[in-house]
Amino acid sequence: MNIKKNLGIILIVLGALLLILSYVCSLEDYNFYNFGALLIIIVGIVTHIYVTKRS
Repeated sequence: MNIKKNLGIILIVLGALLLILSYVCSLEDYNFYNFGALLIIIVGIVTHIYVTKRS
């Protein structure tokens, strides 16, 4: 598994899992937690686009 090629997808899935975890554990009122997960998803999308265009 080439980690560089899949880094964007891994970050997107990690951010989504954090959002699901925040819903299950009733953390949806903590804005910094949700903003962090959203930021990870956005960085994952940008990283995926950059790596895909580059290769």
